[in-house]
Amino acid sequence: MMNNLSKEQKKFLESKKKHKRVVSISQFLILCCFLFLWEYTANIGILDSFIFSSPSRISLCFLELLSEGVITEHILVTLFETIISFLLVILISIVFTILLWLSPKLSEVLDPYLVVLNSLPKSALAPLLIVWLGANEKTIIVAGMSVAIFGSILSLYTSFSIVDPEKIKLIYTLQGNRFHVLTKVILPCSIPAIINIMKVNIGLCLVGVVIGEFLAAKRGLGYLIIYSSQVFKMNWLLLGIVLLCIMAIFLYTLINLLDRWCKKRF
Repeated sequence: MMNNLSKEQKKFLESKKKHKRVVSISQFLILCCFLFLWEYTANIGILDSFIFSSPSRISLCFLELLSEGVITEHILVTLFETIISFLLVILISIVFTILLWLSPKLSEVLDPYLVVLNSLPKSALAPLLIVWLGANEKTIIVAGMSVAIFGSILSLYTSFSIVDPEKIKLIYTLQGNRFHVLTKVILPCSIPAIINIMKVNIGLCLVGVVIGEFLAAKRGLGYLIIYSSQVFKMNWLLLGIVLLCIMAIFLYTLINLLDRWCKKRF
């Protein structure tokens, strides 16, 4: 296929690949430099190794907890709760936004309430959720959902509202109804917005789940972090934070793969 391209096109594609390689190598080098400086300064005493730990100590701590089978359970619990809350947020957001689109009067009535709920600090809701639902996984999942769902609905409704009106008019001209408009125009045109919302929500749901685990969990990375801070096991605490970073990267990468698949498919 490359043989059919002109020299200018090949040159452009090569420059794009070179740019991606430079970015990837730069990102890797920044990470390596950060880890090296962290390890070096902790070893020579510039940083207090008890408070800040070091990459080598965190790695040894991970291997120790992995051999004991402790860390795997915490990772899987947090991952499960994050994925469930994320999927529920996307499903409920799409269904609720469709209802708002079908009833403009309802959207006008509920708009200020959605704005207020989206602005409310979600950490303030966590203690209330514990009272209502108890200290269990259900509470943690709902806490994860509460961080993302209201902003998701507002963003998705905005996407529904700015769809090209000429396309909608064409459906009605061809004797279509609102169901056809929704399935043939609104939802397909909103796929990029849904993917972007998913990219934001996966991180927000993880944040909400960790907040819930701080207060209502006996398992999970959030519980590991809050427990280790109370008993001054800083290696455990920093390990939990590092694992959360890795989990966030992993989940975001999955959404990026879905984004690429949708672009090829649609």
